[in-house]
Amino acid sequence: MITDKQIEEFLAQAHRVGDAGLTICSSGNISWRIGEEALVSGTGSWVPSLQKEKVSICRVATGEVLNGVKPSMESGFHLGVMRERPDVDVVLHFQSPYATAVACMTTIPENFNVTAEVPCHVGSEIPVIPYFRPGSPELAEHVKTALKDHNSCLLRKHGQVVCGKGFDEVFERAMFFEMACRIIILSGGRNDVLTKAEIDDLETYILGKKS
Repeated sequence: MITDKQIEEFLAQAHRVGDAGLTICSSGNISWRIGEEALVSGTGSWVPSLQKEKVSICRVATGEVLNGVKPSMESGFHLGVMRERPDVDVVLHFQSPYATAVACMTTIPENFNVTAEVPCHVGSEIPVIPYFRPGSPELAEHVKTALKDHNSCLLRKHGQVVCGKGFDEVFERAMFFEMACRIIILSGGRNDVLTKAEIDDLETYILGKKS
């Protein structure tokens, strides 16, 4: 059973996202799996100042609301990712300034590996999802599919979604992706990217993966 202490931690993490400038007002949403249930920011809630009465408790397997608080319209992909990925317990969707600017570009970059932090923490490949209406089943299905084998994805004309194990890991992914997008925007798209050999080198010597 979810405790008041866990809800307070969820609120603190939501406010942390707002303090970092990753999302403003009612844009963005956050979820946290705890056992067979998940805390999800409520529909229309403001993540930067989320309050206890706007936190929805849902059953992960079915989406059933357990406390009478309607979850975010994007709860479909939050819970869908959790069902698809047993290793994931936190999902964050945000409209940070630079990631959203990139999501609205006429031509979106195919490669975001501008610094070592991207392949090491965000992912060397970031799927780009076509525009679908926010909250739609189509968007939820595409996000769930994209994050089956990735930890981050970009939503055209919308924003980004990141997932992972624990708030710190997901927060780090979100911040490093925003940093990469900031570099891309400030360089006017004239940025360089890491080569495959350089990424392989990072995976071997930084992440400890065998070639």
